[in-house]
Amino acid sequence: MDHRKQFAVRPGSTVRLARIDPESAGSFASRESAAHETRKQMERMDRLQYLLYADASQALLIVLQALDAGGKDGTIRHIFSGMDPQGIAVFPFKEPNKVEAAHDFTWRAHLHAPARGQVVIYNRSHYEDVLVTRVHKLVPRRVWSQRYELINNYERILAAEGTRILKFYLHISPEEQLERFKKRLDDPTRHWKITEADYTERERWPQYIQAYEDAIERTSTTWAPWYVIPANRKWFRDLAVSTIVADTLDDMDLKFPPAQVNLDEIRRRYHAATRRAARNAT
Repeated sequence: MDHRKQFAVRPGSTVRLARIDPESAGSFASRESAAHETRKQMERMDRLQYLLYADASQALLIVLQALDAGGKDGTIRHIFSGMDPQGIAVFPFKEPNKVEAAHDFTWRAHLHAPARGQVVIYNRSHYEDVLVTRVHKLVPRRVWSQRYELINNYERILAAEGTRILKFYLHISPEEQLERFKKRLDDPTRHWKITEADYTERERWPQYIQAYEDAIERTSTTWAPWYVIPANRKWFRDLAVSTIVADTLDDMDLKFPPAQVNLDEIRRRYHAATRRAARNAT
């Protein structure tokens, strides 16, 4: 199944998250039934990332957005851990510091955009400036409403310079969020993740959903598409995201660059060195 077609938001289409089942797992009945396919996609990602790094003519930017406990950290940990650390970086978008706040809202995003040959993951992103700032009324409507076009322009610049962009909204239900909050309370190793905002922000669920729907509608483009991933079932989330990433890398027509040396000369030196080593060994 082509998960890109299944979960992509067509540019100009209407988004109603309530119509998308966060429990959906496609044709897979269980974690076990999907495990082999997920491993296969992760192996593809690893091979293709190596090729991206060697080719060094393009880059890949992955944007992960979700409501609290939506699975951004888990997605990064579970499906990107097999990639070569030399060619991948994760940038978490926290509350802007003084330097970041003194610049335009896309500045820190552009600062951490991938160089050619790299994969960069934004854990949250520049979209916080049409989500949190809107819901909490940190800036007036006239300000945040203009940012959709600015975001599209920013992403168009990246795309024009050879960066593929994938944007994932990890879609969970309010019930699933509450269950994940409970697991944090029950597991001492997750207590550090608990914040007061978990529950205060939950009260704003409808406002966040409206903000996400508007953002996805206004900024899903041919050069930077959005994918709404059913994410109640973590194992299916991992399968869907890994498949889309691998398929996108595969479509980038990456190639190994030619050798920078005279291979015949290097082979001659190699054989001469092995002969000397053999003589010395005797």
